[in-house]
Formats: sequence, structure tokens, C-alpha cells
Amino acid sequence: MLIKVRRDTLIILLLAFMLILCGRVLTYVAYASTIEQEEGIPITGVQIKGNDVIPLATIKANIASSGLREGSYIDGDMLHTSKRTLPLSEAIDDAKKYAKDSVIPGTTAMPIVAVDIKVDNTTGIVTVTVVEDFDKVRLSGIYTTPSAFLYV
Repeated sequence: MLIKVRRDTLIILLLAFMLILCGRVLTYVAYASTIEQEEGIPITGVQIKGNDVIPLATIKANIASSGLREGSYIDGDMLHTSKRTLPLSEAIDDAKKYAKDSVIPGTTAMPIVAVDIKVDNTTGIVTVTVVEDFDKVRLSGIYTTPSAFLYV
């Protein structure tokens, strides 16, 4: 049983097949000709541990301002962000300082007294452990004890 195909339909089908084939070949050639750049290990996420009162978003936003955020990557002992390149140790020190400046929303209380930051150089996960201490709460630069805090 023969299927009757008109000559112009056959030409259109052959042209479509050639266009698809040329598109595939161009895609493969473009992929093969790209230079593979190794950017290092990207920062994949920030995990916060030990916080009770301060929201995660507040701490993450403060740490992100030091450069330890998604979109940045680690290349050896250097941290590359979209705007600058700095040593990883400097970024960690800045992140510790910024995390300590995190406040309880709606107040000026800064209960974080200690911060430990670990950066996994194989997975790109940043683990931040904070210690909140209400024995000495900083209110606008003044240290108060818990009994004095009740009267402020």
C-alpha cells in the first residue's frame, strides 16, 4: 500500500527535518566550544542554630551583608561575591560582627553574645551557631542586668 505524498509536502517535510538537524548540530557545537570555567564551590545555604528569640531572616540578612550568601562562591581561601573578592577569614569575621548586631524586632535589644561560623569547603554550606544570653542585654549601647531590664 503506497501513500501518495505531494511533491511540495515532501519538500516542506525535508526542509523542517534539515532545520531541526542543523539546530541540534549548532547546539552541540556551541556547547562543545564553551570554555569550562571552574568557579569554585558555590555557597548553597546558610543554617542558623541556637537562636530562640531573634528570627532566622534577621540573622541571615545580617550575615548576607558580609558576603556569605547564595550566589557567592569559595575559591581556595577567597570568597567571590557579585561585587567584590575578599579573604574567607575576613568574611567570617565580618559575619560574626554582623550577627552580633542582630536585634529583636521592634526593640534595640541585642541578645547575641557569641557567634561561631563554620564554612564547609566541599558542600558550600555555612553553619552559624549563635548564643543568646539575657543576663547582659545590650540596649542602645547600655549593658543592663535582668532585674534592671524589667524597669527599663
